[in-house]
Amino acid sequence: MTLPSPARPAPRRRALLILGMAGGLAALALILAGGYAAWVLRSSRPVLAGSLTLPGLSAPVTIARDADGVPTLVARTRPDLARALGFLHGQERFFQMDLLRRVGAGTLSELVGPAALELDRAHRLHQFRARAAAVLARQDDADRALLAAYADGVNAGRAALGHDPFEYTLLRVRPVPWTARDSLLVVYAMYFDLQSADGAGQRLRAALRHRWGPAMAAFLDPDRTPLDAPADGSSASAPAMPDSLPGAEAHGDAPATGALPTPASAPAPAPERGSNNFAVAGRLTGTGAAMVADDMHLGLSVPNIWYRARQIVRAPIVPTPGQADRGVPALDLSGVTLPGEPYQIVGSNGRIAWAFTDGYIESGDLITLDVPPGEPARDPAHYLTPDGPRAFGMVHDTLCAAHAGCRPLDIRTTIWGPVTGRAPDGAPQVWRWSAEDDNAVAYRGMRALESAAGVDAALDAAHRTGLPQENMLVGDRDGHIGWTIIGPVPRRVGLDDQVPHSWADGSHRWDGYLSAAEIPILRDPPGGRLWTANGRVVGGAALAVLGDGGYADGLRAGRIRDDLYARDHFTESDLLSIQTDDHAVVLRPWQALLASAIAARPARADLAAMAPYVARWGERARPDSVGYHLVHAFRAHALSIVFGAYARPLTAGAAPPRMPARAAWAVGRLLTDRPAGLLPPPWRTWDSVTDAILDALAADVARAGGLRHFQWGTVNHVGIHHPLARAVPLLGRLTDPPDLPEAGDTMLPRVAVPGFGASERLVVSPGHEDTALLDMPMGQAANPLAPYYGAGQAAWVAGAPRPLLPGPARWTLTLTPPLAP
Repeated sequence: MTLPSPARPAPRRRALLILGMAGGLAALALILAGGYAAWVLRSSRPVLAGSLTLPGLSAPVTIARDADGVPTLVARTRPDLARALGFLHGQERFFQMDLLRRVGAGTLSELVGPAALELDRAHRLHQFRARAAAVLARQDDADRALLAAYADGVNAGRAALGHDPFEYTLLRVRPVPWTARDSLLVVYAMYFDLQSADGAGQRLRAALRHRWGPAMAAFLDPDRTPLDAPADGSSASAPAMPDSLPGAEAHGDAPATGALPTPASAPAPAPERGSNNFAVAGRLTGTGAAMVADDMHLGLSVPNIWYRARQIVRAPIVPTPGQADRGVPALDLSGVTLPGEPYQIVGSNGRIAWAFTDGYIESGDLITLDVPPGEPARDPAHYLTPDGPRAFGMVHDTLCAAHAGCRPLDIRTTIWGPVTGRAPDGAPQVWRWSAEDDNAVAYRGMRALESAAGVDAALDAAHRTGLPQENMLVGDRDGHIGWTIIGPVPRRVGLDDQVPHSWADGSHRWDGYLSAAEIPILRDPPGGRLWTANGRVVGGAALAVLGDGGYADGLRAGRIRDDLYARDHFTESDLLSIQTDDHAVVLRPWQALLASAIAARPARADLAAMAPYVARWGERARPDSVGYHLVHAFRAHALSIVFGAYARPLTAGAAPPRMPARAAWAVGRLLTDRPAGLLPPPWRTWDSVTDAILDALAADVARAGGLRHFQWGTVNHVGIHHPLARAVPLLGRLTDPPDLPEAGDTMLPRVAVPGFGASERLVVSPGHEDTALLDMPMGQAANPLAPYYGAGQAAWVAGAPRPLLPGPARWTLTLTPPLAP
């Protein structure tokens, strides 16, 4: 008997079965992947409560977090405090710290892959990874002990997580332990963020001078303008406007006949890498204590660069009779810390409050090397120095990218620094940068600042500190206020014209650094008010010794000054209202120019439709304002088109250089005075220049879909993203805050453009921290599953007040030393 064969499924049915199985496997894979991702996130959350052992502690440290995750750390000694802060940073911000140290070292591509190779190549020229070890050895014993304790705490904090931060899983890279040297690399990362690393500003000034002559170069890139608002009250005359462009016809930039070439546009000025801070004396407050405000403007990311903390040391650092008995802490710091560093960055210690903005002093100079006769200019073996010819040094390095292998990098070096570029004639150029000297990082001043009892002690501490040169404002509980530059100030000789020079004969040089007595100070000015906003703070001899590293145009500083003098008494809320001031008084001249240009062209219906919005623009950078957006865009196109025309001949077909901030004043003067002899090539009339600007504006409106859709908030929005969000699909949905429209602009005290703005807003009167204010974007957490993730973001967008001091404890963690054997 023959058994029947089993029936075979029909081809269509078999295909459906295979597809079903594949779909089921795919769904299972997605479920497993989602489950794994959820497990990684949950496992990498910080430990919030209970008790953990932390080796190296001399006594237990308590960490009480409030509902927003802001901790209060209470320790017996300063090293214990550093170790515990490192534990928190390692738990909550290790990936952020890793990015910073790698930016400083030029090894970012080893973590994120080939996309960062060009950035690494530029940063590796300065060899900060090797410098950091030598500079660490120069720190005081106490600071090396703090850095070592902090590093141990960081590594213990990361080890106490159930899983490494989720970013390492996405990148398929294992984290490397933290070392004391890495804290110095974080400082070098801030040098890169806050200062030029290649001398582009001096290169541009030299090109303008070469092409248009000294007078026109001084007008287009002025070293000071009537818009400046220095806190010392000094004034300076505006640079003279030349009568004509030298050599424009000879260079063929304005042909008499034939079609005009397409005008080039230059990138508008970048948002100043800086901040606002201001202070009022105690006679202008209700308590008699000074009051200090600070909002540091930086690129914004997830998480925020700062980490809030209150840090208390119970035992006296310097024993004082009766101090311990009264229960007065030896140290009580409130403000923000920088993950990667064990020190308070800005804030208050109960006796003083201090704040920073980028100083923009001349911290570097561009050197054009001379070569010995007979050697090729582009590839010489030697260069000339005041002591005669010297051979170039050579550093053989290697650039490596994650999952992509390594490649060699050869770095030419000189006694002044590495070769960073070439002059137009091919000669090698070196950026002589203070960041490369041994005093670029010095922590002893930061330690002294944390414990300073008054303004004078704080100013002295500033002059013993090595970090990127900043404006430091300080106020004390006795009512005094002061300003100085914190960080080393080069003593520059023969370098006041801000262009590259040869240093071969010794007439152009640095003679070390200024002593503390030579660094300018402002203390208790008669008006009882001080302010900085990245423009020049002083004039005269003080400005000459500090130099000009690309000061801002004075628009923000001028508005802050006017706001400060608009009242004679201040509360914390009053200073917060200045920080969030979006009143665009500074754009009145540009609104008038736009209104006049529209009125002069009645036949253009597209422009006529803009007129009512321009007339009722409201003078405020508010998200719903069409008029503000029109005025802002008109100014932006004017700067880009007019400066771009002068800059086009400078680059021999390459992209025009980014215009310096103070060139905006010159463009405004040109469009207002319309001098016939200074027409930017290739235009033949100022009306045609204005037509080009208006055409660009009308095109913007058309692309937006009409005036109803041309509100300021359509282009000005929060724009804060996780560093990996663009590379990892859907990550931003988990990590990024709502991309809401926001008020503000770069020219106003309320600095806010997508992905850039106030990284914190602090207002504090020392001794009265209970009424002080502090907010920052995205809060404390880096892990999206932390219970306080994104806390405070809505208040930051709104500019609403939030307290400096942490609230009631929601979670308490105790770190204990190991039991003795």
